[in-house]
Amino acid sequence: MDAHGGAVDPWSNGQDYELYAGRWSNAVAREFVPWLGAEEGGSWLDVGCGTGALTDAILRQAEPTRLHGIDTSEPYLELARLRLSGTIATFDTGDAMAVDDGVPNSESVVYDVVASGLVLNFLPGAATSLSQQVNVTTPGGIVGAYVWDYAIGMHLIRLFWEAAMDHDAAADRHAESVQYADWQPQRLERMFVDAGLTGVESREIVVPTVFHSFDDLWAPFLGGQGRAPAYLRTLGPEGAAEVRRFLERRVAVDDDGSVSLTARAWAVKGLKRWPLRAE
Repeated sequence: MDAHGGAVDPWSNGQDYELYAGRWSNAVAREFVPWLGAEEGGSWLDVGCGTGALTDAILRQAEPTRLHGIDTSEPYLELARLRLSGTIATFDTGDAMAVDDGVPNSESVVYDVVASGLVLNFLPGAATSLSQQVNVTTPGGIVGAYVWDYAIGMHLIRLFWEAAMDHDAAADRHAESVQYADWQPQRLERMFVDAGLTGVESREIVVPTVFHSFDDLWAPFLGGQGRAPAYLRTLGPEGAAEVRRFLERRVAVDDDGSVSLTARAWAVKGLKRWPLRAE
């Protein structure tokens, strides 16, 4: 609930999400796509495509012949369609927990690469989603994903939640840095192996997150998109102002007034096995 008693939807405005975290996902996606090692000209499925950060990187770097994205948020899909208008990318409303439902003619359609960015850790049944992603991947094809390292490496959001807990210790029950602390490479690799993938490997992707000023850093938290901004909106003006004061104390400001942080994501990939030949 927000300060006026209304429900806070953290996934309802694509433009505000882009200002908050989407722009950093763009940078991670540009590192992630070449690392997958897919051949040019293949077919791709972007699961939980959001505003199209990963989709855009696929178009620019992989030269796909077919590219489809699914997401549960229609406002995010609207921005993705606008952003990638005139390209081969297509989008449908679809749930990462029910991948087949978002893939047209899924009984006959398979993809050379199935990828997801900043999705798996938010799913109540990540293993189920991953299994379905494998199902719509062609034998020998690639399945890949990346998630933020909320525990340590996503500096901006970790610092925010530390400031929020200075304001109210109970804020830890909302904090990604607490809720997703165990989403580390070992867990991701184990999930991919358990899904039947082979050649599983992971890597870190670190991108700079530089702000012109503290005001530039703070403004995206006011949009209500994502878990931290949605939480902030529930506090009301006085509570939000106190969290800001606590955050200012934790953030190092450079001599020119800018703030230089980094964001780390963990990426993982594997290959779908070829079916065993019948003897």
